Amino acid sequence: MRRVDPATDPWRRAPSPAGVPVTPAAGLLLDEAQWQQARERWPLGVAVGLWLTNTAEPQRLADDLPRLALLVLSFPKWTDGRAYSQARLLRARLGYRGELRAEGDVIADMLPLLARTGFDSAVLRADQSAAAAERALGFFDCGHYQGDLREPRPRYARP
Repeated sequence: MRRVDPATDPWRRAPSPAGVPVTPAAGLLLDEAQWQQARERWPLGVAVGLWLTNTAEPQRLADDLPRLALLVLSFPKWTDGRAYSQARLLRARLGYRGELRAEGDVIADMLPLLARTGFDSAVLRADQSAAAAERALGFFDCGHYQGDLREPRPRYARP
């Protein structure tokens, strides 16, 4: 699981003045409305990212997933787990292979579960330390008993 520093992140949110179409460019992070407006004229091969609210339905994006290099799933509160379900759905059912990123009220203690449900990266809340994040990820180095997206076999079925 990679921690993302917003100051050095190459992805940037697209400006969203009302009614102004987004000009396609690599590294833009769009919301769903912007993507729906731009998808028909977005050139193949130009990396695009999509920011989803935790109420979005990932199934609606099934046809677009191969074109999306990054999906950012939102955690408005660390106690709101809907983005975990979105990640599981995107990875296990819809076969999304691009980067999945957690953003919002993300704390270090969430990192192990984020990794187990398919996230590749996270933007930690500003008050969270990198050392705490590394410790959280190291708690389960020996693995979990249950299967997950990284290792689908339960512990007893592994060599």
